Amino acid sequence: MIVFITGASAGFGAAMARVFTANGHKAIIAARRVDRLQALAAELGDQVLPIALDVTDKAAIRAALDGLPAAWRQIDVLVNNAGLALGVKPAHESSLDDWETMIDTNCKGLVTMTHAVLPAMVARGAGTIINIGSTAGAYPYPGGNVYGATKAFVEQFTLNLRADLVGTGVRATNLAPGLCGGTEFSNVRMKGDDAAAAKVYEGTVPLAPQDIANTAYWIATLPPHMNVNQIELMPTCQGFSPFTIKRG
Repeated sequence: MIVFITGASAGFGAAMARVFTANGHKAIIAARRVDRLQALAAELGDQVLPIALDVTDKAAIRAALDGLPAAWRQIDVLVNNAGLALGVKPAHESSLDDWETMIDTNCKGLVTMTHAVLPAMVARGAGTIINIGSTAGAYPYPGGNVYGATKAFVEQFTLNLRADLVGTGVRATNLAPGLCGGTEFSNVRMKGDDAAAAKVYEGTVPLAPQDIANTAYWIATLPPHMNVNQIELMPTCQGFSPFTIKRG
């Protein structure tokens, strides 16, 4: 099996590369940070193929796929993992640049990758698309504004893929984690404020990248007649917020 993982330089993506290769599969690891990719490739050896890729660049996606060696061209699993959150301010105080960056990466990058890889899967009658969503796509919270909206897009896009792919042999899953530590997610969101990022996980036992990687591997290796439409994961320390009420 060959799995193509975007955002593979750290966090979920790197953990997925480790899980798939540990089980004898090959992984195309793609991300913007080439130094991180090279380090991961040095760790995992010939079972991985590192590719510098920015999913917001359509031409780069096409060039990366066209440039794959013959032995790596049949992508069995696409994991659309590249994504980010930026900022926690309320909508009226948020940066439009941040909003656009999240839309470009979480939505446009994901659909561009899918559009590029999907036709070959349908032609073969087999393949799996795993889109990394978030519980933020289902449950709103203050400061979630555009990030949550992008993940709601991922959920609905995945379900609509399922509607189109019935009978093709190609599967699509929205994998939606809740609170997860051990990644750079909150550090990026807080724009390098490591103290603020650490407070997000203070006093909790959150999910870990390995949990998400193991779930993705389970989805990808189910019998071909089974499709996980959507799977939502939360740590036991997390639940559902009450409705926001302003008093006085």
